[in-house]
Amino acid sequence: MNPITSKEQQVTYLKERLEIFLEVLDAIDPETTELEDIDRLIQMMDDLEQKMEQFQSRED
Repeated sequence: MNPITSKEQQVTYLKERLEIFLEVLDAIDPETTELEDIDRLIQMMDDLEQKMEQFQSRED
């Protein structure tokens, strides 16, 4: 997979990942959600944050 280098590609990537996160979050049923589900959501957010930091460091 080629690295994402352009600002436009970076923003598109982050938007797509955030949309996936929101879809997963919306699909969760609070009555049946388990700890593993919450852990996966947290990991998704951590991954998004890490990718955002990578993109920002490329600009410096």
